[in-house]
This record gives sequence, structure tokens and C-alpha cells, in this order.
Amino acid sequence: MSQRHSDSSLEEKLLESRFHSQLRLDAKGNPASGLPIVRGSLRVRDNAAFQPDIPGPLPPSSKGTEPRTITLSTQSAAALKMGTEQLIPRNLAVSSKAKTPARHQSFGAAVLSKEAARRDPQLVAAPSFSLDDMDVDVGPGRTLTRNLRNQSYRAAMKGLETLGSQVGPVHLSPKLQALAEESSPPPARCPAKNKRTLGRKRAHKGSFKDDPRFYQEIRERGLNTSQESDDDLLDEPCSPQGTQKVAAPIVVQNYRPPQVTWSQLPEVVESGLLDTLPAEERKRQEAIFEILTSEFSYQHSLGILVAEFLQSQELRATMTQTEHHHLFSNILDVLSASQKFFEDLERRHKAQVCVEDISDILEEHAERHFHPYVAYCSNEVYQQRALQKLTNSNATFREVLREIEKRPACGGLPMLSFLILPMQRVTRLPLLTDTLCLKTQGHPERYKAASRALKAISKLVRQCNEGAHKMERTEQMYTLHTQLDFSKVKSLPLISASRWLLKRGELFMVEEAGLFRKLASRPTCYLFLFNDVLVVTRKKSEDSFVVQDYAQVDHIQVQKVEASELPLLAGGNRSSCVPHPFQVTLLQNSEGRQEKVLLSSDSASDRARWITALTHKERQQQGPTNKGDLLQVEVTKAYLAKQVDEITLQQADVVLLLQQEDGWLYGERLRDGEMGWFPEDFARRITNQVAVEGNVRRMERLRVETDV
Repeated sequence: MSQRHSDSSLEEKLLESRFHSQLRLDAKGNPASGLPIVRGSLRVRDNAAFQPDIPGPLPPSSKGTEPRTITLSTQSAAALKMGTEQLIPRNLAVSSKAKTPARHQSFGAAVLSKEAARRDPQLVAAPSFSLDDMDVDVGPGRTLTRNLRNQSYRAAMKGLETLGSQVGPVHLSPKLQALAEESSPPPARCPAKNKRTLGRKRAHKGSFKDDPRFYQEIRERGLNTSQESDDDLLDEPCSPQGTQKVAAPIVVQNYRPPQVTWSQLPEVVESGLLDTLPAEERKRQEAIFEILTSEFSYQHSLGILVAEFLQSQELRATMTQTEHHHLFSNILDVLSASQKFFEDLERRHKAQVCVEDISDILEEHAERHFHPYVAYCSNEVYQQRALQKLTNSNATFREVLREIEKRPACGGLPMLSFLILPMQRVTRLPLLTDTLCLKTQGHPERYKAASRALKAISKLVRQCNEGAHKMERTEQMYTLHTQLDFSKVKSLPLISASRWLLKRGELFMVEEAGLFRKLASRPTCYLFLFNDVLVVTRKKSEDSFVVQDYAQVDHIQVQKVEASELPLLAGGNRSSCVPHPFQVTLLQNSEGRQEKVLLSSDSASDRARWITALTHKERQQQGPTNKGDLLQVEVTKAYLAKQVDEITLQQADVVLLLQQEDGWLYGERLRDGEMGWFPEDFARRITNQVAVEGNVRRMERLRVETDV
């Protein structure tokens, strides 16, 4: 053992003596003073420090000539420092404890590094300085700027030399580090890139058809009501918290934008258009392309509805032919209309890399080919009823449906999310077309064409809404006509084209007076509130009601009652167990007399909903409120109305809040002005004031241009 140790020590001393002599080092391992340095060009083939240690004749030297020069690893004039202070790029150097490099390194350089570390252990712990450690540059006043890595090597070195001259010398690790074959991976970059580089550095490989997404999971950029596109947001720097801007418009986490933008298409990148195309025109092209890609995603989801649900023989066997028709309606016609629309859009896209316009296609299809949407939306009331009935009373249907929804093709999404796709798409088209209008304001002819398309699509949406409401109201009134018994009061002609139901439900009776004493033996009443009349009934069964009284809505007064006021109003009668009371006064009932009744609901939200419904005429007479002062929310997931005073909402709908109570919100849908209640956990508040003001401006413009 001692012999091997002695041999090892002797060998180490011989190597040390040899390289001290060849590299002209002093006894401490430092370069001799006055040693000149030759600055060569940065060429790997001349870099002796990185060549294998091949023995050969040494150059002649004499005492009267210049000392022998040492060639350092980088051979860059900007990278060298006198003595032991050297600046080594990180992509040429790694930690001294790195794995053995794939290529050979200079034996002398390795021994020098080892010797320096042995002489002064603190040098090993000193942090090495590298360019890739900095993804930023230092500007005046030590402020940070980006894109240092994009500069050339010499420009980067020059910038660092300037920095050193301004703020003092930069002390670096005085050791040569081993050369690695591969440079270390760069740190994560902020995803928000400058718009000048969008689509140029990373072109999307393949077609946008290669990996279509579910339409339920995407949110088109054209739905941004703050009049900002994603391209506008690219100019903003990243926040310290990550990629989301501090004051950015609300972003719903379960939404994903289309998988490719126009600027990322290979044909766009290769054409060089991005170098010359104005920013506004590029944004217009993005808006056009988004209508194309979102239509393909929508068509893809419709195809899944048809293939997996409509054409399923197992599912068809669980229901009658009528129920099957009510459930799927004319979805095949809707799919055919979508396919024709997409084919025309794609044909225009393939004919021109930079599309001239698609407003004519939008207008033509909205006026001539999108009529299946009106029929489908008109069938919505039958569709909802059929689905609810099958789900509640048909165990075989539930089991088969559950198995289909588990299939990979459905993506874990329920059938309901596929059934409401036509309503979702047709209500988004006006907003996408409006975005196209905004991007063409600088071109009068294109703007006129886009405005005509917007009016045609808005007219289609209005027809869809009217068809759905008309069918629902007509059926509702005929059903109620057979259920309400007017035998005890003066008959009221119930069926009318201008009458519809606003709210219905059962309430507790707290105090009886006059005609309401008839209900004393049964302390509940069932109310039917129409847009023009309130009908008070006694419930006999689930589909039979005896009318006790009624009054015109104009002759009704409603007052919210607090718990402390109950003893005065009810004289202690049943007041101890009244949770949420309110008083209704019929100024002129069916017999022309005034009647008062104290009612109570099960929850604070139900009381608020009854008071809101009973006072709807008063609120209409008060005139419009300042929309800019109202809170706004964005719907995070679709909600299907379950009661007549609720509102059906699609993903990404924006709602102006008018009232909130006990977990429920009452508001006005921005795109068409329809009002109703919905649960608060289906929406998130928009806190960005810029986005709020943009929503209001867009609402006003849409209603003026489309007569909504």
C-alpha cells in the first residue's frame, strides 16, 4: 500500500514540475508576472487549449526573444482578461464536476484547473459567470432589458465590457472549466413574446385539422370584449407571478384558444408576409382565420354528437321515436349547414394566403343556409323536457348514456354539452363578426361588408331566440289553460299571444284576510305570475290548481318585510316560524276590492326572486340604468335554466349584474339584453376596469348596429 502511495505521489510531483515548466507557472501555480497573452481569432481548429495533448517538437525559444505565448480557450479579444480573470461563455464551459465531455479536452487545461482548486479551495466555490445565466441585459441605471441571448457573441461581450466600465470590474472565477459537448438548457422564457417574432421562430407543423379540439373547451380570442386581441397582449411584459397579467381581462382556466394562429402557418411564415404586413392587417387575418378554425372545431364536436349519441342503437332502444326526435331534433341539418360553411371558408383560405375578405360568405350563409339553427333552437323546450324526463325516470337510458359518455371519443364530456353546441355557436358568431368589423375600420368597403354580415347574423340570432321563446310560451299557456280552474272566480281568458309566464311556485301563508281566508285550512298558496297578471291558486295536485283570485300586475304592490316587523303585521299569528316574509297588496282584485296577504318563502334568494319578478313593471318604468356602473361577470361553464325566471347561459357569456342574493345572481346578458337568475358559482367577476368599459361600449354598438 505504501509503495503504491509513494509511486502516486512521485508521479504527481513529476507532472506538476513538467507543467509548471511548460506553462511558466510560479511555485504557487499562478502565471508568471509579465506574461503576454496572444489574442487570436475565435476558431476551434486553432484553439490549442481544446486539442488532444499530442507530443511534438516545442517552438524554439531564447532569452533574447519574446516569451512563449499561451493560447487561451476562447481566443476572443473581448472574452480575455489579464492574469487569472477570464470570462468564459457558459455554452463553452460547465461546472468542474460535470460529466466527462464527449470530445477530448486539453490535458494541460484540466491539470491547471485542478491545481488552482487545490491551491485555493475558495475558488471552487466561487460562482462562475456565464451569458446564459442572464436572459436579460443591463441598461442605464441597472435596469433590465430582454433579448441579450439574441445578440451576437461579440455584441454581448461588448455590452458586458461597457457595463464593467460603468459599475466597476466584474470579478470572475479564475479557473478554466471543462468543455462540455452540449450546452446547458436555457432557462424558461416568458411565453408572452414580442409580436414581431410571433409565428416566425416557431411555425406550426402540419394543418390545424391534425388535432381538432372540442368546441366546448375553446374560447375564441374574438370574444374578448375589451377590444384587445392576444396579439395586443403580447407587447406587455410578464408579471412576476407568471404568464398572467395583473390587470388582464378575466381568463377562464378551462378554456383553450385554437391550437394554431394564422401567423404560425407554414405557408405564412415561408411567404415572408410577416416582415411587411402591417400590424392591423395581421390582426384582421387572425380574426378571419379564427372563424375558420373555430368552425372546424365546432363541426368536429357536432360529428361526435352524431356518431356517438344520435347513431347509437343502444341509446335509441331506450326511448320512443318521439323522444328520440325531441332529443336530437334536426341536428343532421345543422351539421350539414356547418360543413357547407366551413368548406366555403376553407376554399377562400386555400386560394389566398392573405385572405381578402370573408364577409360575403358570412352574410350569404346567415341569410340562405343557416335556417336549420332556427328550427333547432325552437325545439329547445322539447329537448330539455325530453332529456329531463329520460334522466329522471328511465334507468336504462341513464346507464347506456353513462357508458357512452365514458368513451374516449367523447372526452369525458356529457351529452348535454354536445346538445347545446348549436345554440352556443350561433350566439358567438355575432361577437366574432363584430371583431372582424373592428379590424376593418380603416377600410371603408370592407367595413361596410362586415357590417352587413353582422346584421345578417344578428337577425338570425334574434330569430332563434324568438323561435325558442314563442314555442316555449305557446306550449306553456296551452298547458296552464287546462290546469287552472276558474270555477270559483270570474273567468279570465288566459291564452294570449302577448302573455307569458314569468314565475311560478308555492309560498306559505302567514296572515289571511278577505278572500284569502278560504285558504285558512291550508297555509300555502301557489302563485302564477304572468307578464301582465298575477293568479293566486290552491294546489289540488301536480297538474290541477283552483284559482282563488287574480289581479293585474299594474295593481300590485310588494314590500319586503324584516323579522322585527312581523309582530306588527301579523299580530303574532304564525310569526314565530316565518323565515323570509314579504307582503303583497292587490289594489284591485278580481272583484274590484283591495286585499293584503303576508307570504313567506323558504330562502332569502327565493324571496328576492319573487320580489324581483313582481316588480318587473316598476323597474321597466324607471328607465335604463348606467351600464358602466354595474358589476360584470363572465360565465365559466354553461348553465341550463331550470325555472322560468332563470336564464340559460353559454360559456364566455358576459352578464351585467343587477342583483345578487344568497348565492344567486340576477343580471342582463350582454349579447342580447335578456335577463334572469343563475347560480353565482357558474361565473367569475371581471375586475379589469378597461375590460368592463369595453364590454359596455361593445354592447351599445351591437344593439345600435343590429337593432337587438
